[in-house]
Amino acid sequence: MRIGELAARARVSVRSLRYYEEQGLLTSTRSPSGQRHYTDGEIERVGFIQRLYAAGLSSRTIAELLPCVDSPSTENSDTALERMAQERDRLCDHIAELTRTREALDALMATARAHRETLPPPATAARA
Repeated sequence: MRIGELAARARVSVRSLRYYEEQGLLTSTRSPSGQRHYTDGEIERVGFIQRLYAAGLSSRTIAELLPCVDSPSTENSDTALERMAQERDRLCDHIAELTRTREALDALMATARAHRETLPPPATAARA
C-alpha cells in the first residue's frame, strides 16, 4: 500500500510516517518512480510506535526498543524491559522535580495572597 493509505488506515499523518522512516522506525520499499510502498504489517507497527510515543519515549529510545519486536528473543526482551525501566525512572525524577517546582510556586502564591490582604481596598468609583 502507498503512504497515504497507510496513513489513513493507521490514523496518522503522512508527515508522521515520513518522520518515522527518517528515524529508522519504519521501512518501505520504493517503486521505480520512487513512491513508498508498505505491507499490511506496518499498520500494527505504526500503532505500536504511536503507543511508545504516547508513553513519553523519544524516537531514539523507540529505535532501541524495536529489536524486541523485529527479532523477538529473551535477550532483546530483557534489554527492552531494562530500557523502559530506565525511562520510567527518568520520568519519576522529572515528576518529582515538577512537584518541587509546583510547591515552590504554591509558596510564592501564598506569600502574594498574604501580602494582598495587607493592601488597602480599591477605591470605589465616584457615582455620577
